[in-house]
Amino acid sequence: MNIEGTYAIQASRDRVFALLEDEQVLRRCVPGCLRLVREGNDRFATTLDIGLGSVQGTYDGTVTLSGKVPPERLEMTVEGKGNLGFVRGRGTLTLEAAAEEGSSFTRIVYRGDLQIGGPVAGVGQRMFQGVAKMTAGQFFAAIEAEAKAAGSVAPLPVKHGLVRNFFRWLRSILRNLFRPTRSA
Repeated sequence: MNIEGTYAIQASRDRVFALLEDEQVLRRCVPGCLRLVREGNDRFATTLDIGLGSVQGTYDGTVTLSGKVPPERLEMTVEGKGNLGFVRGRGTLTLEAAAEEGSSFTRIVYRGDLQIGGPVAGVGQRMFQGVAKMTAGQFFAAIEAEAKAAGSVAPLPVKHGLVRNFFRWLRSILRNLFRPTRSA
């Protein structure tokens, strides 16, 4: 299954790239993350609680970062197993500096391939793609909240959670829908 999309974050590429490598930030921002522990330079052990409708499960696995070209690109490999099946995937995040109406931001373009097996695969590819896109949006919305907090004068801890990240994601969709477009 292919997953792809874009997300705009109101922060510099350098800041966004640094957040995507930070173990503490990832632990707070990855939806359903129960555990994320650095095992090596660019390898993390993780436990995720993932639900797809009535199908809910806990997955243990690894996330490996590779192909890093700061602050432009980052590749990621994910492997996990749980009582409902397995997931394997590889993806690329490309960070592009962008500006519009005097405001600069980072556009993240993500692309990846995902393999899912076991009983959870019976849920259906269309549902997986929708959930994957929503989960990616929630993750990037949480990263944007971290970037804003890090850039403030007196940084406060960012509060995350399923509901907060969902509303951040929804706000970003509305922001992009109503963003003024330039005429040529």
